[in-house]
Amino acid sequence: MYTILGISLLMFNFRPVETPEAVCRPSSARAMPYPGRFTGRSAQEFLRDLPRAPPLKKAVGIAIQNALSESCWKRRPDYTRETGRDILDTIPLPEDGYVVVVGALVPIIRRLKARGKPFGILELDLRTLKPGELPDVIPQDNADAAVRRADMLVVTGTTLINNTLEPLLALARPGASVVVVGPTASMLPGAFFRRGVTLLGGDRVTRPDELLDTIAEDGSGYHFFGKSAEKTIVRRSDAS
Repeated sequence: MYTILGISLLMFNFRPVETPEAVCRPSSARAMPYPGRFTGRSAQEFLRDLPRAPPLKKAVGIAIQNALSESCWKRRPDYTRETGRDILDTIPLPEDGYVVVVGALVPIIRRLKARGKPFGILELDLRTLKPGELPDVIPQDNADAAVRRADMLVVTGTTLINNTLEPLLALARPGASVVVVGPTASMLPGAFFRRGVTLLGGDRVTRPDELLDTIAEDGSGYHFFGKSAEKTIVRRSDAS
């Protein structure tokens, strides 16, 4: 059940803007995540495919890893998980520090605009941004320098799927705050923290059957967060 829920929630949130090539093309069919071949397939098989999987299949593998992680939380006293709060609404922003947002993370972009201090947005698909957000976009040629300069990075978990998270973490300057957020980042956090992440914001399913019904009825996060799923904030147990 946890595996099904993990896939449902992550795939619900990870919807490609468009499928490359017409859907009737064989190459598009190969990109789809195991149609008709989930039943009887072991979790180990899905995870083994992760390193070389295309984005949709990688999303499925990460969702399964997240779902399996849920059963391990009670045995991980070195991390604390706060539920019911959205990290994008509550994370303290540096008063004068430079913040780089990776992805179209609307709540944090809204807060940064209200702060009235310079910040930057890194986003590969500008169609996901509103016209008023485009002036804050960092040109790709300046991306590395902006990340190295940042006092805080707020990064979408989708970077796990497109293989850009580790290069971003490698560029972050020592002492910078690094927040990774999204349903993709809902697994056990050790690997993130070892690479310099300071906070994780993820999702947790609380009422499995209700969530599946909501998704099947084309509901959105407005319909299930606070009811059958909740936002989480994860930090080290010794973190302030």
